[in-house]
Amino acid sequence: MKFKAEINVMPLKEILDPQGKAVKLGLNNLGITDVSDVRIGKHITLELEAANQAEAEKNVETACKKLLANLIMEGYTYSVAAL
Repeated sequence: MKFKAEINVMPLKEILDPQGKAVKLGLNNLGITDVSDVRIGKHITLELEAANQAEAEKNVETACKKLLANLIMEGYTYSVAAL
């Protein structure tokens, strides 16, 4: 079966996000001053083959833990759906 995974990787709240701070400053410079915080992360889409939903989720979990996210500085969420 084919599955599609949508993965979001974001810096942990405790970690300083210099990109987010730069974007917030840029927004302020554009006159958009009502934004209180900006966090910049990654959105990753995977299409994968697996025997079932559980196997697909296991593979996505492994990819996140071992490759896509730096667990010291980032957290992740994902959803997996059949195509």
